[in-house]
Amino acid sequence: MVSARFDRDLLEEVLNRTGRKEKRSRRLPAHVMIRYVIAMGLFAAESYDEVMRRLVGNLRRLGSWDDDWQVPTKSAITQARQRLGAEPMKALFERAAVPVAGPGTKGAWLARRRLMAIDATSFDVADTEQNVERFGRMGSGPKASAYPKLHVAALAECGSHAVVGAVLGGCRTGERTLAADLSGTAGPDMLVMADAGLYSFELFSTFAATGADLAWRIGASVSVGVLRWLSDGSYHALIYAPGLSAARRARLVEQARAGQDIPAEVARLVRVVEYTVPDRNPDGDLIVVVTTVTDPHDIPATDLAGAYHQRWEEETAFDEIKTDLRGRGEILRSKTPDLVEQQLWGLLLAHYAIRALLLQAADPAGYDPDRMSFVKGLRVVRRQVTDQAAITP
Repeated sequence: MVSARFDRDLLEEVLNRTGRKEKRSRRLPAHVMIRYVIAMGLFAAESYDEVMRRLVGNLRRLGSWDDDWQVPTKSAITQARQRLGAEPMKALFERAAVPVAGPGTKGAWLARRRLMAIDATSFDVADTEQNVERFGRMGSGPKASAYPKLHVAALAECGSHAVVGAVLGGCRTGERTLAADLSGTAGPDMLVMADAGLYSFELFSTFAATGADLAWRIGASVSVGVLRWLSDGSYHALIYAPGLSAARRARLVEQARAGQDIPAEVARLVRVVEYTVPDRNPDGDLIVVVTTVTDPHDIPATDLAGAYHQRWEEETAFDEIKTDLRGRGEILRSKTPDLVEQQLWGLLLAHYAIRALLLQAADPAGYDPDRMSFVKGLRVVRRQVTDQAAITP
């Protein structure tokens, strides 16, 4: 199943493009090591040599075993991983991890737009000097985190939970800085959602420039200039670049109301939807979402408010990766930054393959992919990962 998602031709293409195609025959060729790193994501709790045994354990029974071939040592596996590096895994993810929801996928669309979400999370990594230098610790002194932390910003498809864009960095790198590099994965057929912690005028403008529509929550400290109320209870407004005086913002509102063009570098026209969710938030905090969909007839305020909460599907995707695949409370145990990043790309590819498989099962049956058990899908893939096509000793 995983082999079918990442076929040999694709692996060879990625290896050639990243210059990691070996020039001589090796016991552990690069294409095998790509599959091995993905298998590390599927069997994160197992030792390195045990992961290899799981890959090849079915071969003797299938008659594909060379009796002279022995399972490589941990040292040999590590050396092969070092030769491979992180770049081919990153390139494979960027090449293969695309949105998978089809036109009929339940919960994946709103007004012909694919529902997407941006969020960020962190992973504990092995406590080595190199990892500390590269990724850093949260806090300092006696309050510093026990392990260095790898920070990940990701773009996920809400309907399928498939992560289709990711940027890695140290834990001292801000979420907005990482998220800016995700803009290349957004496109015109998407409605990209984000929480208030990611909002900035610059980042909002960067994603809007991709042609994607946006629906981002903003905090109480963000100033908006109300222009006109709309029939569905939302209103047109301006959002501003930082540093503008109150007088300048007031003049921009007057210009916009008069129908004059507003310089894009200082302000942007948006539509604002405000609502509360009393049964989920007894305090009745006001939720304010700004969107580039300025026509209320295109997406009414109630539909947009309902869709915005699909943003939490990315939280579920992160939980699947961190709890079901990696294991609750576990660390990425690779000792060097390059291998840590390689391992993380393997986790993302393993998760993507399972989520794509679950969607393939859900769509023909008319099920919402959210109702498909990720854990059961993981078990199915683990049983099938010993496919003899994966490695031929």
